Amino acid sequence: MKSDPSVFDIRLAVSEGDLLAAQRLRYRVFVEELGGDGPLVDHRRRLECDEFDPVVDHLCLIDNRRSARDLDHVVGVYRLLPGDRAARFGRFYCDAEYDLAPLRQCGRPVLELGRSCVDPAVRGGSGMFLMWNALADYVLDHGIEILFGVASFHGTDTAVLAQSLSWLHHHHLAPAGLRPKALPPGFHRMDLIPADRLDRRAALVAMPALIKAYLRLGGMVGEGAFIDRAFNTTDVFLLMDTAAMSDKHRQFYESRWQPQ
Repeated sequence: MKSDPSVFDIRLAVSEGDLLAAQRLRYRVFVEELGGDGPLVDHRRRLECDEFDPVVDHLCLIDNRRSARDLDHVVGVYRLLPGDRAARFGRFYCDAEYDLAPLRQCGRPVLELGRSCVDPAVRGGSGMFLMWNALADYVLDHGIEILFGVASFHGTDTAVLAQSLSWLHHHHLAPAGLRPKALPPGFHRMDLIPADRLDRRAALVAMPALIKAYLRLGGMVGEGAFIDRAFNTTDVFLLMDTAAMSDKHRQFYESRWQPQ
């Protein structure tokens, strides 16, 4: 899956260099740009690491114009954790923030998405589209029916985020049978503004592009936001049930995620 073969490749990490470059990109975005931190973050080497890195698949967008030796060749990354692998490992990343019992009990193949980020220099271009195309292939290859993960708003002031959080709660709440709930002590209500007082434009303008992209594909949210002070973010749980897509969402999905 490529756009211009001389510029971008996309692949699962195939070497330690790919993994280190993915961790370096995550450091630039999550630590330097967004002010996050974590117990396994390596500030000396500028690597954002955690205990899930040896377990997951790392989907990497490679810029062939950049140096692998300097660890700047990975310009986009997604972490992918299939449900069967999470079961062997003992947990999903989202278990730290949400009660995933509804998903574990649904009996369907699931995939956790995480640590999605793109280098600022290639944001707004074809990079994310290429990554989603590759993700579609991965979903098909593994027979995945439900995709999920947390997506983040920058900052932890929920008053500033009230329009967006309330819009998600009132318009995109997942069905009760599939709806994870944020855990204490990070739990925060999302229904901060009554539905009849919402400003749709203000809510969507303040919403991260990744969240809006999932909504266009029929994405739904869990109950409550999770305040992650270590990463300086307000997280919401997103899930997409590919089997329950409306015709409109399926057409959008198929046109954007058609394997090449």
